[in-house]
Amino acid sequence: MPKTAATSPPAADPSRWKALVFIALAQLMVVLDATIVNIALPSAQSDLGISDGNRQWVITAYALAFGGLLLFGGRIADKWGRKNAFVVGLAGFALASALGGAANGEGMMLGARALQGAFGALLAPAALSLLAVMFTDAKERAKAFGIYGAIAGGGGAVGLILGGFLTEYLNWRWTFFVNIPFAIVAAAGAWLVVREPAGGRNRAPLDIPGVVLSTLGLVALVYGFTRAESAGWSDGTTVGMFVASAALLASFVYTESKVRSPLLPLRVLLERNRGGVYLSLGLAVIAMFGLFLFLTYYLQVVKGFSPVKTGFAFLPMIAGMITGSTQIGARLMTRVAPRLLMGPGFLLAATGMLLLTQLEVGSSYPALILPAQLLLGLGMGTAFMPAMSLATHGVNAADAGVASAMVNTSQQVGGAIGTALLNTIAASATTAYLTDHAAEAAAGGAAGGLVQAQAMVEGYSSAIWWAVGILAASSAIALTLINTGRPGAGGPVASGAGTGSAEDAGLKVPVIAH
Repeated sequence: MPKTAATSPPAADPSRWKALVFIALAQLMVVLDATIVNIALPSAQSDLGISDGNRQWVITAYALAFGGLLLFGGRIADKWGRKNAFVVGLAGFALASALGGAANGEGMMLGARALQGAFGALLAPAALSLLAVMFTDAKERAKAFGIYGAIAGGGGAVGLILGGFLTEYLNWRWTFFVNIPFAIVAAAGAWLVVREPAGGRNRAPLDIPGVVLSTLGLVALVYGFTRAESAGWSDGTTVGMFVASAALLASFVYTESKVRSPLLPLRVLLERNRGGVYLSLGLAVIAMFGLFLFLTYYLQVVKGFSPVKTGFAFLPMIAGMITGSTQIGARLMTRVAPRLLMGPGFLLAATGMLLLTQLEVGSSYPALILPAQLLLGLGMGTAFMPAMSLATHGVNAADAGVASAMVNTSQQVGGAIGTALLNTIAASATTAYLTDHAAEAAAGGAAGGLVQAQAMVEGYSSAIWWAVGILAASSAIALTLINTGRPGAGGPVASGAGTGSAEDAGLKVPVIAH
């Protein structure tokens, strides 16, 4: 069918591939920071005199600010301009990282981490929405999102490597300072080469009630899961956080259905393809974060790996993710429907996770852990790539930032749930094993130590079984809810407002502003 004037795109922005380099660099920095500090935490805690009771706040402060402010950050990017939000987010993240690296006490450290999370919440949706509006050709979009998906999926594992290296050979402060050159290069490059399409801003008044309700609701939800990990699911504060979160988020949904200019237009959330992506991706991240947690502890505590060796032990997963995203997902995205990549991808990842249920104290890394990581990485990379693209495909340009924020929100909430839920399952299984083998554990010496190690591995294995089921559920959701065809092939499309118009379907490409 010949192209009409409404569907003929203008000349592509010649700087889009240069822009991708700086957008990818910024995304890598944000994803790295989610795990790089974990390995440095024991050293930082000792130097700064942070108590055992408060050390979790070094992680939690970042998670609360990042998860709670994502929707607000996404709408600011839509309203203020994605390039502006991107550069300001980078500058703020660099400043917060400098404060964290120079921290001389607990208060300064926690403040810096919260500030990192706040600027990350502005930066992350701006980065993804820039890709969404700059790459409109189906094949080019596939390549761009393949690179982005590989970074989003594998960056956490890279953070473990870099965090281990910096902590072991330099100083924990460098896990913060390393962000500064990333941010400077990305901000300078973006300022020079990023040009977002004209007419894509959402200049509607800011939905203040929506901002307050969504931020408080998401903070309560993330904190509830984080607290459950340490205080238990029946703890009064934990339950109170979940109740408050449910009430706040229900009020948020009601508010968004009534106000003229909502923070999160429900059309973004309720369109079945995007909804399927948010749900399946959030569930998959639960399983993935659980794996990072358990495999890190298994390698360091049970197998005795150093931090650097532990980081490098995750390389097969990174290689698998890069291959799955750039070689499988990007090559097939324009040929098959997204669900036929996401569904099998999550199943392949579940197969890799299934291998890890066979973990024992003496398990061989080359024979078991390496192939399991390869399968997991290939599957997640293959699924992440079309998920990242489909989450913003067809959305109105004015909603690109908040649609991108929803991707990050599903991942952030999934990460909080994964850490709390799977760790609780593992702890319960470990306790049950020790109870059953109390006499052997009390013997002390080598025999007692072996029982302790076996109890830990029993806990990891039990939790990983749950992760297998969660990934299988992600696959089923992707295959059931996502019904759009391959890009440019017609059939059901992801429309922003549900009207099915050419513009809503992402067929009308905005003009690049010079």
